[in-house]
Amino acid sequence: MNRAEQICKLNEATKWDIVIIGGGATGAGAALDAASRGYKTLLIEQYDFAKGTSSKSTKLVHGGVRYLQQGNIKLVFEALRERGRLLKNAPHLTSTQAFIVPVYSLWEKIFYGVGLKVYDVLAGSLSLGKTKLLNKKQTIQQLPSINTNKLFGGVLYYDGQFDDSNLCIEILGTAAKKGATIINYCKAVGFIKDNDKITGLEVMDTYSQNIYKVHAKAVVNATGAFTNEVVEMDDKNQQDFVTPSQGIHFVINKNLFEGSTAMMIPKTDDGRVLFAVPWYGKVIVGTTDTPIEKSNIEPKALEEEIKFVLEHINRYGTQKITRADVNTIFVGLRPLISTKNKGNTSGVSREHALHISLSGLVSIIGGKWTTYRKMAIHAINNAAFVGKLPKKNCVTANLSIDLSVEKRNIIKSIIESNSEYAHPIHADYPYQLAEIVYAVRHQMATNLEDILSRRIRLLYLDARLAMQVAPSVAMVMSKELNKDQNWIQQQVATFNELASKYILD
Repeated sequence: MNRAEQICKLNEATKWDIVIIGGGATGAGAALDAASRGYKTLLIEQYDFAKGTSSKSTKLVHGGVRYLQQGNIKLVFEALRERGRLLKNAPHLTSTQAFIVPVYSLWEKIFYGVGLKVYDVLAGSLSLGKTKLLNKKQTIQQLPSINTNKLFGGVLYYDGQFDDSNLCIEILGTAAKKGATIINYCKAVGFIKDNDKITGLEVMDTYSQNIYKVHAKAVVNATGAFTNEVVEMDDKNQQDFVTPSQGIHFVINKNLFEGSTAMMIPKTDDGRVLFAVPWYGKVIVGTTDTPIEKSNIEPKALEEEIKFVLEHINRYGTQKITRADVNTIFVGLRPLISTKNKGNTSGVSREHALHISLSGLVSIIGGKWTTYRKMAIHAINNAAFVGKLPKKNCVTANLSIDLSVEKRNIIKSIIESNSEYAHPIHADYPYQLAEIVYAVRHQMATNLEDILSRRIRLLYLDARLAMQVAPSVAMVMSKELNKDQNWIQQQVATFNELASKYILD
């Protein structure tokens, strides 16, 4: 994907079959679905791809043990099927992860053991491994940092894990290969209507400030936590469809929670689950579920959330984790379907819904990363109906979204042209300078945050270290983008301001 080439297509195309607003998981899935069916597809994203919710998940591809406990068998069944497909279609960015639920009585062992056996059964042939009951000694062997006080044993089960933002970008890259036009930093600023029906929209390139009139047979609103704003742009009198909530995550060093097995606490004080999950050599701890009034692209952790996570992880670990031990804190939004009970969102369903406005705007609402493909099918089926497009079946169930071989070959050629690009960005991490060049040339990275946050995950692994390497990364980018020293200084200052919000004081 090359941004300049993609922007040129806005001038060349006269009319699109489907235009998708939103470049997160759902929008990316919709673009791939539409393009692979043969529809002329455009996706626009006002920030960078996966900038919001889709880069700030708990990094799990899972059916949702909590939803099983709530009795939502339908959602769990669907999510487990989609989990299996995703691990098969994107093996380079996904993996199987072992989890243990520590239990403190025979009753808990039976209860969670039976529940997780049901989890296995629902997964069917796409199961990732059999659930096992562990005694106290076996549990401690798997979770060396577990607090052994009153520990009875554990239940071992398997779920999926992934790199969320990079998966989103590769889904979009695959969509582009199928013919879709994909543009980041391109904002929808208004709808074009004829007889009160949407026939297109005006979009603005936020870098050049150029405005383009885009004509479309159907428009899909896949903006997640920002769904309400797009709906209001269509109809100011429309009700809110999304009730946002937020969840925080800590990233800590592995020596503070040892072992390769993740821990899942099935019930915290607010009714959510708590995870401690190994990820890229660190451990992610979270999460919370806090209702908020308004969605913000960079949500802020509340003090009560910080205390909540610290208190809960320290109940179950032998090494006391303090604020100073947190490398990074990040906050993700959940685009929950609106509910009358806005005071407690922990029990709100993660199923998705779809709404078609009187003007024809197709809004896909709710859902979760794991079921992004099913949400995309629902959205594109309805967009095709609204746009009176020829009926074509979805083909994404077994469609590979693995661009890793191509990426390796391109990076190899970049290094062959300049051996300096073989050097690591930082000695403690495997990332090479060539990956910066690749991200600019082929993944539409345009600024320092795009690289260090979503193409290379350093901001999510160690915010202070990301600030440390920012100048050298900006220097490489400046050569690719033909920028001067002033640009480098501005980029570093802007990134450091952002990264400081990921540091827990």
